[in-house]
Amino acid sequence: MRVLLIGANGYLGRFVADRLLADPAVQLTALGRGDDADVRFDLASGSPGALTRFLDAVHPGVVVNCAGATRGGARELTRHNTVAVATVCEALRRSRCGARLVQIGCGAEYGPSQPGSSTAEDAVPRPGGPYGVSKLAATELVLGSGLDAVVLRVFSPAGPGTPAGSPLGRLAEAMRRAMQSGDGELKLAGLGAQRDFVDVRDVARAVHAASLSAAQGVINIGSGRAVRLRDAAAVLARVAGYGGALHELDGPPGQLRATIGPPRSESDHAGPVTFPYPDGCGSWQQADVRTARDRLGWRPRINLEESLADIWMEAACRI
Repeated sequence: MRVLLIGANGYLGRFVADRLLADPAVQLTALGRGDDADVRFDLASGSPGALTRFLDAVHPGVVVNCAGATRGGARELTRHNTVAVATVCEALRRSRCGARLVQIGCGAEYGPSQPGSSTAEDAVPRPGGPYGVSKLAATELVLGSGLDAVVLRVFSPAGPGTPAGSPLGRLAEAMRRAMQSGDGELKLAGLGAQRDFVDVRDVARAVHAASLSAAQGVINIGSGRAVRLRDAAAVLARVAGYGGALHELDGPPGQLRATIGPPRSESDHAGPVTFPYPDGCGSWQQADVRTARDRLGWRPRINLEESLADIWMEAACRI
């Protein structure tokens, strides 16, 4: 099976590439903007026609799209998350290869949900920010394309390679600095948000399974369990061997010694932190993952403690 992987050098893409390369039946070609890609191509600015010619030459059986942007303004997010996917869909429609498309979506497409609930694929999406809007638009393009396609809505990925700017990455960095300076207490904001964390290696397994399956539509990929960030911080402290006290602060960001929420402008400093978790999903998100089990034969295998231990191992190397 020849697979074209788009975005192989990204956070999720690296693990997807490793997983696919471990399958001796897969012939992998990487397409992306970086120098390390087999073929350099910018989906946000390249033409569908050029991509079609490449698809006809390579003739993949599956195209996996892990490319996209998680940060930036609405224009940048739209270019890299929506326009790029429109290019992929149009190129696949024009191509003679007949490839299956596996598109990586995200839980942020759903937006805020009722605390205590599990979000299933039939929930009406109401994204709470430009990132979720741009990803939802991409999903709608894929679903309306008429292609053999599946969208994996990945909730909150965690584990090795977690970006330093993510909430878990910020948490690990704050703890690293506290340990480095010998600080006996760590003051953090925004620990009340509850998210469904899923290890990136489990996500890669889901992508592999989706590539081999005939499943179409939207499939949630998560652990099926919401975890309060406060509890994740306690687990991280345990695996890190941090014996200091963790203090949660809910005051204005300007008064906090360490925060794990997104950077805020000066105009935001006058009020309290409302949703410090930077995905526009409010205080709660938990995936209903029964569809992944039933249609892909997939279940998460790696627990959050192992994911956090790997995050900490990378952070500790910076001490």
